[in-house]
Amino acid sequence: KFTGNFFYDYMMGIEFNPRIGKWFDFKLFFNGRPGIVAWTLINLSFAAKQQELYGEVTNSMILVNVLQGLYVLDFFWNEAWYLKTIDICHDHFGWYLGWEDCVWLPCLCTLQGLYLVYHPVQLCTAHAVGVLMLGLLGYAIFRMTNHQKDLFRRTNGNCRIWGKKPEYIECSYVSVDGTKYYSKLMTSGFWGWARHFNYTGDLMGSLAYCLACGFEHILPYFYIIYMTILLTHRCIRDEHRCCSKYGRDWKRYTAAVPYRLLPGIF
Repeated sequence: KFTGNFFYDYMMGIEFNPRIGKWFDFKLFFNGRPGIVAWTLINLSFAAKQQELYGEVTNSMILVNVLQGLYVLDFFWNEAWYLKTIDICHDHFGWYLGWEDCVWLPCLCTLQGLYLVYHPVQLCTAHAVGVLMLGLLGYAIFRMTNHQKDLFRRTNGNCRIWGKKPEYIECSYVSVDGTKYYSKLMTSGFWGWARHFNYTGDLMGSLAYCLACGFEHILPYFYIIYMTILLTHRCIRDEHRCCSKYGRDWKRYTAAVPYRLLPGIF
């Protein structure tokens, strides 16, 4: 995909899945290996540094390591699901994705651990339990929402969501070669609450990481600010693509599920 603008093409990528041979896919490797692994290793290093400096690891540092480590473990355990995300299915591989995965991700996602090395926070029991519950609830929503969508896709709607057959809207679209395809958009379960409810769980987990650092400085909260902007923009970008793809059927879907992230609000 060439736009004619060299800098844009270099930044956003011209190849969809550049590869070496049959097995090494650049986009999949950089999306799912260096940054994700470094995230965990750097967090553990921060915990070790805190032990070295102060003779103990605070409960806030433990919470950050546990909650973020759970997210990383989920990524590898459910990697097949990740192959269906917008990153893999629609984005091309260029400098943006390569730099984001190798530099931005391990630096941004470890911001709470870095802060806690130099500003150790020992949370009271109620605060620590609240952060843990928020993080686990966010993870549970993120995982269950994605599981519902994956199950619905794998079975073509022949499954049970919350004990009953899922509701959905049948859609059609025409590919660039003129072939007509049919698809189904689920409107029940978590996907009946909001069109991107998995992002809602993601944001709850992101907020929990920040709250583990207390309220003394704005720096740890840059993460939730960034994630809110990123996922809101991703919602809009994905919906613009779906509107172009499905046309009138997409309007039927948005009428059935009117909210993007927060039921009753947005």
